[in-house]
Amino acid sequence: MKMSFRWYGNDDPVTLTNISQIPGMRSVVSAVYSVPVGEVWPMEAILEIKDSCEKHGLIFDIVESVPVHEDIKLGKPSRERYIENYCQNIRNLAKAGVKVICYNFMPVFDWLRSSLNFENEDGSTSLIYREEDVLAMDPSKGDLSLPGWDSSYTKESLGKLLDEYKGIDEEALWRNVEYFLKKIIPVCEECDVKMAVHPDDPPWGIFGLPRIVTTEENLARYLALVDSPCNGLTLCTGSLGANPENDLPRMIRRFGAEGKIPFMHVRNIKYVGERGFNETAHKTECGSLNIYEIMRALYDVKFDGYIRPDHGRMIWGETGRPGYGLYDRALGAVYLNGLWEAINKENER
Repeated sequence: MKMSFRWYGNDDPVTLTNISQIPGMRSVVSAVYSVPVGEVWPMEAILEIKDSCEKHGLIFDIVESVPVHEDIKLGKPSRERYIENYCQNIRNLAKAGVKVICYNFMPVFDWLRSSLNFENEDGSTSLIYREEDVLAMDPSKGDLSLPGWDSSYTKESLGKLLDEYKGIDEEALWRNVEYFLKKIIPVCEECDVKMAVHPDDPPWGIFGLPRIVTTEENLARYLALVDSPCNGLTLCTGSLGANPENDLPRMIRRFGAEGKIPFMHVRNIKYVGERGFNETAHKTECGSLNIYEIMRALYDVKFDGYIRPDHGRMIWGETGRPGYGLYDRALGAVYLNGLWEAINKENER
């Protein structure tokens, strides 16, 4: 198991020095954020991240993420150029020593929450999701103000993009992602890079947009589109776990045994009514997910991929990027390492 920590570059309030001081930390999960979606990342920008990490005793060998251009998801003729650029990014990252690329295939919106700073009883703040609050907004009218989507969209461009998706249902999205995978996976095989698709967050359709990386059945279908060791999953417990019907330990045992989980995001959430949840501290008793059983399942399949503590609360007066502060994620990393050590030692008896 390779412990990692997400870093948003030199503008991140969490520094590489901070990350290097977390016990058991190995890798930095980062990306080139200065290049528009769909364009090629310059080698010098990639190597700058690599060099910065190495100066702090850390390794840059996993990327999150190389965004997929909307024209690829829509299946437009212009996708050919963007797919070729994507392939070049895979080649460039491989030259720098990157082994895993996390990405998603969510139309328009990335992860969505209804609040970034919900105040908990203990005074900490966290991200929460309430379906009724999200659906009360109408993105086509420009009144959407939620995290997890590209705020560079203007009201007009967002409306136009949503109109284009009216002709894309789930089956069309499946066809488009299959086309994409059949183009990029051979490049990954040549470069020894694994793709790790992130689940939809939350794992159900929103605003009439299709979402397909949502359930165990759909994960299996996704992996079967191109049967390759390079076509894998970022199994995010908080994303998939938002649907109580998703059995996370079972998914890990199934797909982990197949060697299809190169990357794990582990966090806890607490269910609040139907299609509502609060993000919590990582410890099992703090939420609705059994983090011990999740780590136990990873141990049982001899997981040797990358893992990172996912979204954390803001605690101890910290301010910064919501969900991505230092303190609670550092506690999460130590907790996950502690569980792993305890499970390992118990099985050595």
